[in-house]
Amino acid sequence: MSDGAIQHPGLNLGRAHGRDHDAADAMMIGFWIFLMSDAILFGMAFATYLTSVNATAGGPGPRALYDIRSVFVETLLLLGSSFTFGVASLALKYRHGTVRLIGWLALTLVLGVAFLGFELHDFASMFARGGVPTRSGFLSAFFGLVPLHGLHVLGGGIWLICLIGQIAIYGVDRQVKLGVMRLAQYWHFLDIVWIAIFSVVYLGGLA
Repeated sequence: MSDGAIQHPGLNLGRAHGRDHDAADAMMIGFWIFLMSDAILFGMAFATYLTSVNATAGGPGPRALYDIRSVFVETLLLLGSSFTFGVASLALKYRHGTVRLIGWLALTLVLGVAFLGFELHDFASMFARGGVPTRSGFLSAFFGLVPLHGLHVLGGGIWLICLIGQIAIYGVDRQVKLGVMRLAQYWHFLDIVWIAIFSVVYLGGLA
């Protein structure tokens, strides 16, 4: 197999990384299977939302609760974090140095935390206007979908913190490389899910 051949979807380290490149093959395929199971979970949450979007029970609906400007900022933050993670992945593959790798991962973490901060502010604003999960089927479905994504981002942020600490202590060894590769897949997956949420939930709700 040539150095430029692709073993699996996502980042491929290349032959310059020696056995680490080969070790990633089975690990990354297995992680893709996990992500597909997670996609099924989100698919069920989307289906529940779509069947309940009009079940407001006389309570506030999307137009009364959604702040599209704040959600747009959240979208930019998450897209930006996906970009910075992509640069971090390239820094790993082409050995741009530990400091640069940690820097891009830390910037990704900052953008992810900012995203969560805006999202929590949106939820607080919805609560203040009577948009609590127990108010209607629509709100129950909304809070079953959107915070589920937020919890995934929170989990990814904790994973990022652990990875940065691992790099600082052990350097860029095989386990770090595999961790960055898996987390990159996970993070980009969450970005795709958010685009679907932004399009279906927010833009669709305000259309």
